[in-house]
Amino acid sequence: MEKDIIIFDGECNLCNGVIGWLLKFAPEDLFQFVAFQSAYGQDLLREYGFPTEQLETVILIDSNGVKTHSDGFLRIISKIPKWKRVAALLAFIPRMIRDFIYKTASKNRVKWFGTANSCTIDFR
Repeated sequence: MEKDIIIFDGECNLCNGVIGWLLKFAPEDLFQFVAFQSAYGQDLLREYGFPTEQLETVILIDSNGVKTHSDGFLRIISKIPKWKRVAALLAFIPRMIRDFIYKTASKNRVKWFGTANSCTIDFR
């Protein structure tokens, strides 16, 4: 695997904002961004046993396997040199608390942030 794969919701404003932030701060050759609505995203979801109708979490696929929810997000930001320390500090928060916050935001992301007219990454 050349790049770590991040599967995200291409129609969610919050998700698109995070991807835009990653495009700005992450080394260019680090991540491949895949909208779950794309054909490749759908193939990856099936391959790794995730539902294809809706995405409840960001999914990171790297050489260490698959990570989701707060573990996936922390693994993603830990790979960005300037954000490695932030990820290490946030990792001290118990997973149960991190995942509660993550799942609450995920469940309400469309209500709070709306949907995008276009995706940060062109997938259609």
